[in-house]
Amino acid sequence: MKTIIIALLLLFSVQTAFLSDISMKLVHPQTVDSLGACQGVSFQQGRLFVYGDREVGVIREYRLHADSLQFAGKEIRLTMNGRDLINHPTGIAFNGQDPVFIGNSIRLNAEGTLWKAVIYCVDWAGLQNTGTLDGNLINTIEDDACIQGTRPEYIQYGNKWYVATADYGGKNNEVRLYDPVLLKTAAKTSEKNVLYKKFSCSPWVQNLHWVKDQGILVLIQNQVEGRKWRFSFLDLEQSLKTGKEAVIRVIDIDRNDELEGFTFLDSASKGIATTSSRRDNINLVQVTW
Repeated sequence: MKTIIIALLLLFSVQTAFLSDISMKLVHPQTVDSLGACQGVSFQQGRLFVYGDREVGVIREYRLHADSLQFAGKEIRLTMNGRDLINHPTGIAFNGQDPVFIGNSIRLNAEGTLWKAVIYCVDWAGLQNTGTLDGNLINTIEDDACIQGTRPEYIQYGNKWYVATADYGGKNNEVRLYDPVLLKTAAKTSEKNVLYKKFSCSPWVQNLHWVKDQGILVLIQNQVEGRKWRFSFLDLEQSLKTGKEAVIRVIDIDRNDELEGFTFLDSASKGIATTSSRRDNINLVQVTW
């Protein structure tokens, strides 16, 4: 038994050392209009959905042509009966088989010190067909288990899918895993058994991205509040076992604006990072492992 444990520890050390060589390089910035302040990007089975907080919350579909995004002609307005409902979209949890969830962080005061976090379960196919939330909102869930903000992303742990989310704050941040079946019908995330597991993490998490083949959860972060780019690559299994983030690699990129979102594309060698800036809000990223 002792020999097996030592072998497993050595294997983990080798894998960690290999993954610690991850590097990221911006190769092509692009300015994309009609998004307001861009809040993130979701890559779904070859399709790219970029979302932002224009005069209403919007999700727009794009195609990658060479190194640039081209509008595919489809726009979703996150309104209900003409009212801006998801005004500040902060994540789209999609895995192709389970319910789709969209996050929203609602500012409650002018200073931006009080927020309400809400997760919406939506009919994703219907939303794309009609272009609004009318008839496509399945449930509204108050994310009261959060500390500050919500940003849902599907991750896989122990052969089961969970909806992960994280806080955007300067201290006491957590990554939490919610059961998607219970979340779909819950009124609040504090309800019994909705929260499955959690671990503490570093500050200023804007979004999450799951790298299934590597078992890695990427924290898309700011180095300081609202500025500078940071990507933290975590070993998800170790993080959940220890109750705190198990960092494989932290990559800081020399950009002074507000990093908001990131997704890998068909392979883990190329991705897209988004910012809330009016210029160069879409950025192609080359990743080396």
